[in-house]
Amino acid sequence: MRRPRAVRGGAVLAALACGLALAACPLGSANGVDPPGTANAAPMDRGQALSALESAEAPQRRLAVLRLANVALPEDAAALVDTLRDDDEEVRELAEGALWALWGRSGDPGVDARLQRGTALMGEGQLDESIAVFSAIITERPDFAEAWNKRATALFLKGDYQGSMADCAEVDRRNPRHFGMMAGMGQVWLRLGDLEKAEGWLTRALEVNPNMTGVAAMLEAIRTERHRRGRRDT
Repeated sequence: MRRPRAVRGGAVLAALACGLALAACPLGSANGVDPPGTANAAPMDRGQALSALESAEAPQRRLAVLRLANVALPEDAAALVDTLRDDDEEVRELAEGALWALWGRSGDPGVDARLQRGTALMGEGQLDESIAVFSAIITERPDFAEAWNKRATALFLKGDYQGSMADCAEVDRRNPRHFGMMAGMGQVWLRLGDLEKAEGWLTRALEVNPNMTGVAAMLEAIRTERHRRGRRDT
């Protein structure tokens, strides 16, 4: 995404809001990915992968993150979040994908398949149908934060900002490291015209995942506009 230009007056809100319409959705998923070059070797188990995150060798850390995308448990999220600050850019990118993969696993393959189906419907623009799928999962598994997050995204795309915020709050209760939800809340407040709250949520998202360049660009544009308004009002 290109960096948004600062524009004058109320038009800035529309210019900024168009930039990250799907920030609460994963940019990619490492689900089902096996480490390259290991066809003839036994893959790392979970414990080995977690240990390999501390390796001094970036290729080893990359393999570890790829493996964790498939085998990590919810309690491993903190280690993957820490890896979002790895010195190696590829490791950081893989860690983001691994977190999305982890968050997309409920522990029930049937529920996970339905979540993927709802996400596909949302991607096709069938918002009501996707919301129905996510709502059914939430009724069945209210502890599954990613179902709330996906429904929040669909509600945002439909223009139901209050409903989207309510679902984001449910995600925050269950997964307070969810940088996608934080970016989504920032977008909602931006659409509602509250630059201060939008800035707060986008700042929080970047504190968890500093690699989201689109969010960083949007945040910079918001701060520029808030500064311009402050100077105008003095």
